[in-house]
Amino acid sequence: MLFPSEIFLFVFLPTVLVIYYAFLRKTTKLKNIFLLIASLFFYAWGEPVYVFLMIGTILVNWLFGILVDRFRDNKVIRTIVFILLVAVNIGTLGWFKYSEFTVLQINRFAHTQIPVPEVTLPIGISFFTFQAMSYVIDVYRKRGNVQYNPLNVGLYVSLFPQLIAGPIVRYETVAKQIEHREENLSDFSAGVTRFCIGLGKKVLIANNMAVIADNAFGLIINGEFQASAGMAWLGAIAYTFQIFFDFSGYSDMAIGLGQMFGFHFEENFRYPYISKTVSEFWRRWHISMQTWFRDYVYIPLGGNRVSKPRLIFNLFVVWLLTGMWHGANWTFIAWGLMYFVILTFERFSGLNEKSYWWGHIYTMVLVIIGWVIFRSTGMGNAFLYVKAMFGIGAKGLVDKAIWAYIKQNWIYFVFAIVGSAPIMPKIDEKLKGSRVWQTVYALGVIVCLVVSVSFISNNAYNPFIYFDF
Repeated sequence: MLFPSEIFLFVFLPTVLVIYYAFLRKTTKLKNIFLLIASLFFYAWGEPVYVFLMIGTILVNWLFGILVDRFRDNKVIRTIVFILLVAVNIGTLGWFKYSEFTVLQINRFAHTQIPVPEVTLPIGISFFTFQAMSYVIDVYRKRGNVQYNPLNVGLYVSLFPQLIAGPIVRYETVAKQIEHREENLSDFSAGVTRFCIGLGKKVLIANNMAVIADNAFGLIINGEFQASAGMAWLGAIAYTFQIFFDFSGYSDMAIGLGQMFGFHFEENFRYPYISKTVSEFWRRWHISMQTWFRDYVYIPLGGNRVSKPRLIFNLFVVWLLTGMWHGANWTFIAWGLMYFVILTFERFSGLNEKSYWWGHIYTMVLVIIGWVIFRSTGMGNAFLYVKAMFGIGAKGLVDKAIWAYIKQNWIYFVFAIVGSAPIMPKIDEKLKGSRVWQTVYALGVIVCLVVSVSFISNNAYNPFIYFDF
């Protein structure tokens, strides 16, 4: 079930809100049980079989949580539990995401004929697997109480606002909120506003940018890019906007929905496209994923309080895993390792601590090239596309198609540019005491909602990029 869909907006969400506030408002336990049931139904709507996989993940990690709490002082048992924790969760994730890819690569390089398993990837498995592991690890670290009631663990892992495309909510963030949260009108209204803005980002900007990007990346035919270098850049820029407004729009909707039910999730994006270094970009992009890898991989490996060779190794592991987390394709691995090289260079050159006038240009060029690799179906196509961006193999520098796309979509590009910078928050901060501004802002949100719903009703292009991860 998609957030930007009629069934969610006009049936599921209103029904859940009415039952939650009209009948269960004063009973946290019943509210939690109801939200768990609603969340499982939400997931089962799109994954009627794999909902049992998620339930199994919940129960197994609930048991791991009890074991690590009970035997935290017994080194032998504690080690065994952690080995099982990693083996079960990463093993399950690995089977669904990488088994087919792994067998294909073995057959390719070893010239074998091992049968390739046909595995359907469950939506959101990377997100709910990481959250389940976060629960167990945070219980062991005493950053949240162990839950002897499996329903509470189930609610944490499956809560529908952030279930299938994040943000990745660490257990320590919401441990207390599960049993002791308070809903109020201020949070609810802020949540509705945040949801409407996120919906607009996704439906009005990301979806329209996607049409341009898909057409541009589809111009690689028979090993050649069948358009100009300018068209290659336009497609790459469109995808750069698409992935940002697609994912940040979903995160806004998730955070807004959480607020409606009294949950407060951490921010997942802080205007990454204003960054002046690649290091800064990754402090602003997909913050929940970066925080997860930092807390549960990078720091346990020793972080930056190690020798230079070991630091380089730690960074390599984190960025290799970051690439692999996004999917089973060499393009994702290359994308992750590209950032390993860039970030390692910035760290040891001191560039990550300085600011230059050309920093924003340098950063965005690398980020855009990175998104081309990320978006491409294979490394061959990625190389062809990047070369075309620099005029190698392209059909000239510019062509008529560029101006046609810009003429038809200029308003979306304007909104994309404005929305990529903290312009509106700064205006809101300066004018928030003005009744005129409050009225204009409220009307803007309403218009955003109405127009978004009209696009949804017309069956506009509407996939979520991060559903694949």
